[in-house]
Amino acid sequence: MSPEKFAEGLNDAQRAAVVHGDGPLLVLAGAGSGKTRVITMRIARLLASGVPASAILAVTFTNKAAEEMLERVIALTGARAAQGLTVSTFHSFGLGFLQREARYLGFGAGFTIFDQSDAVGTIRELMRNLHVDGERRSTQDDRAGGRRLDAAAILNRISLAKNAFETPESMPDGGDLDGEAALYQAAAKVIYGKYIAALRGFHALDFDDLICEPVRLLEKFPELRDKWQRKFRYVLVDEYQDTNKAQLELLRLVVGAHKNITVVGDDDQSIYAWRGADVTNILSFEEHFPGARVVKLEQNYRSRAPVLEAANAVIGNMPNKKYKKELFTTKTGGDMLQLVTCALPEVEASFVASEADRLIKDGRSPSQIAVIYRSNKQAELIEQALRERGVAYVLIGGQTFFERKEVKDLLSYLKLAVHPLDEISLRRVINYPARGIGEQALHRLEAYAIARDVPLFHGRPPAVVARELSEKIRLKEDLWAGSASGTAAEKRWGNVESLFRSLDRYWQRAEDSAWDLEARRTPSIAEFLHRMTLRFGDEEEQKTEVVTLTTLHGAKGLEYDVVFLIGLEEGILPHKRTLDPKATDIVDFKTDESGAAVLVEDGIDEERRLFYVGVTRAKERLYLCRSRARSSRGAPAARLPSRFLADVPNHLVEIREVTEVVRQSPEQMRERTAKALAGFGGRPKF
Repeated sequence: MSPEKFAEGLNDAQRAAVVHGDGPLLVLAGAGSGKTRVITMRIARLLASGVPASAILAVTFTNKAAEEMLERVIALTGARAAQGLTVSTFHSFGLGFLQREARYLGFGAGFTIFDQSDAVGTIRELMRNLHVDGERRSTQDDRAGGRRLDAAAILNRISLAKNAFETPESMPDGGDLDGEAALYQAAAKVIYGKYIAALRGFHALDFDDLICEPVRLLEKFPELRDKWQRKFRYVLVDEYQDTNKAQLELLRLVVGAHKNITVVGDDDQSIYAWRGADVTNILSFEEHFPGARVVKLEQNYRSRAPVLEAANAVIGNMPNKKYKKELFTTKTGGDMLQLVTCALPEVEASFVASEADRLIKDGRSPSQIAVIYRSNKQAELIEQALRERGVAYVLIGGQTFFERKEVKDLLSYLKLAVHPLDEISLRRVINYPARGIGEQALHRLEAYAIARDVPLFHGRPPAVVARELSEKIRLKEDLWAGSASGTAAEKRWGNVESLFRSLDRYWQRAEDSAWDLEARRTPSIAEFLHRMTLRFGDEEEQKTEVVTLTTLHGAKGLEYDVVFLIGLEEGILPHKRTLDPKATDIVDFKTDESGAAVLVEDGIDEERRLFYVGVTRAKERLYLCRSRARSSRGAPAARLPSRFLADVPNHLVEIREVTEVVRQSPEQMRERTAKALAGFGGRPKF
């Protein structure tokens, strides 16, 4: 097959990247510019040019991306031509390297890999041995409030240090941090060296070692370095903007003198600093690999012109920007962006749900609608509003509201309180003592419930019942006692309070619907709650025609006809912890994809890139939504619009103001209720 075949059907910039010969190549691929096609076509062309498949290494970040890349190459060249090609993640490559060169590790009888659970368990044991995990008295400098330190959070800090090649001695001690962040950093420094020693004692490696150990061995043993540099004549890397320092060093050591490395990425979509990614890797590529050629992919195949013009304006205001890209499209037309200002977050949620409902009724596929937000906690109100309108959805990268542990726990106890003699419910709760509320609370509940008449809470608003019950069984105290940190406890109790608010809203709106009035007369609170969620059971989870709810981080790489970007306010985007780094802790680092744990010098720049990623997910229509006020410590507080909104040109936007919750008519609610209940014979089953 002629190599020239793989240059056909490409635009000029794509073709330049695909036909590039030897030497380093940086492909700056703008959003929606066809980067995956370019990297796979380049691999196919190398194969067609006579380069052995075994001499090509392609690296990406996820197994799914690696599998897709290999499948595309095979589709282009055939399986025989691609046989021997190495397409893997960084960690898979590192593991293969260490398995082949195990004798250099000095373990003797081989090694084992610790997964996240193994590593956290080791950290936890070290914490006990070093007496850094016990209950501490709250002092002025102890903002953890007497809570236990979280082993996973300490491991995450050690992971950061490893990937930055910090030793236990050079790791910062946290003296420049405040409160809980300082406590965690100090504890991590104490444990770091002991953790390394423990791994060696177990002949074990953790995930970070799969990158760091190959780097150490390649630097230490010249014969290894020569061997692997001869093995791979061409190295290609996808999503290069997401690499960290350790991954860069691994690539430099494998590439060696031939410098035949192609990296594809977008500095404008570097949004993982909180996970250790270093945007300077892509910005300094020409310094790391002198003589590099730079090709920019600027033709966008995804979005209409208004969306791209807004995206260009937002990212163009990035200060000290090294590489200028101007996305363009040959598509004509396109809707104006909708700049929607809502009175409150509840109003914002109702607007999004009603607008999504309207679009679906007008023929838009639910799977082509997405609601995108900065952090997972913003999804609660959106979920509630969509449920009330009967709009099915899927939550990417998080649990739905009613799947959250604390919510499920309290609902189980509510049902048990209503039916205290229901032995099945009682046994189910007892059989799962790790539910997070504790067996003592169960015994208190049982005693409280049996002392009352049955049915226990007939005819009373469920929110009142839930609050009373949570106080009687001392739920809040149990949650705090069972949480790893003060931050974790606050989040869990926040979920319980969200349930109270959801019950309040549903009860208040019951007067608008005959169905809900019937529910008011229903003695079973569990049945009442079941009515709220009966449309979203297992059969809904299997459907593909659902609206997508995702964080900005989870949305990267995805695209939708219609996108709602919500919560565009100062303190949310950009995030408050980026605006005030002194208040930042990394307690939930790597466990919260919202990225709320950012503590980097260019934090505002990364927040701008997040906004840019959100904007460029939209193909046809984009809603930019914010609230004028948001609850702060129990009272509404005025919120300023996100500074990034000021960068969107006025001529691109249509301004809308929404002051009240968008309600359904009683007829609409009855119609949806009847449809939902039809599959249950008119009445939900338990």
